Amino acid sequence: MNRRPVFLITVLCFGFAFFYIPILSMIVYSFNASRLATVWGGFSTKWYVSLFSNKQVIAALLLSLKIAVVSATFATILGTMAGIVLARFTRFRGRLLFSGLVTAPLVMPEVITGISSLIFFIMMADWIGWPGARGFTTITLAHITFSMVFVTTIIQARMVQSDRAIEEAAMDLGSRPWQVMLDVTLPTIFPAILSGWLLAFTISLDDVVITSFTTGPGSTTLPLLIWSKVKLGVTPDINALATLMVLVVGLGVVPAGVLMMRSEKRRLADSRLAYRTND
Repeated sequence: MNRRPVFLITVLCFGFAFFYIPILSMIVYSFNASRLATVWGGFSTKWYVSLFSNKQVIAALLLSLKIAVVSATFATILGTMAGIVLARFTRFRGRLLFSGLVTAPLVMPEVITGISSLIFFIMMADWIGWPGARGFTTITLAHITFSMVFVTTIIQARMVQSDRAIEEAAMDLGSRPWQVMLDVTLPTIFPAILSGWLLAFTISLDDVVITSFTTGPGSTTLPLLIWSKVKLGVTPDINALATLMVLVVGLGVVPAGVLMMRSEKRRLADSRLAYRTND
């Protein structure tokens, strides 16, 4: 009778161990005093000290964060609008084409997206002289185009699950469509918007393939820098850098998760109160 739950728990534990043990090993070896990443030479924090004094790493990190914040913000704005349109306006001319264009990058290899972005920027430079050089702008535009698709999917799924009767009730009470959007729709889907922003931020922060096609001299992002260093062998300073990235992502995900849970509970409580009032 209990064989199935035990088997499922065992598989789940194995899956978590397969995923998290390498991360924990990387964190432990980031404090390795030896230059050999796989040979323990004692506890030391010298790699963190040298990492913070490395101007190349700091510059790459700041560039990656700047690109990730800008691209995630614009991707969230565009993805939210696209998701609302696909969920609420079920019939309009060109909807099938629009939906196909939105979802195409989900199944398209990143190499194809990177090559097409590179060709597009080269053509634009030949036709109108923009962009003059590949760098921050081209990387950001490519990241917006790619990550917007994921935001659209999240928002559309959330809009489909939301109760449209609340929006209709607000309009029956005299609210204009833009008031309903600001006072009802956006607060209702705010957890999905936040999730979309975090996902777009993460996708932009760790992207290598698309960035390698759209970057130029002097615009090396942190993932590209790590990739170039790993080609020569994994060293403890790379482990230290990756550990700091894991720490930053963890510090961002945990508060965001708590905030989304509280927002969802508040939304459910408001919905129940509204139904009780109507009854």
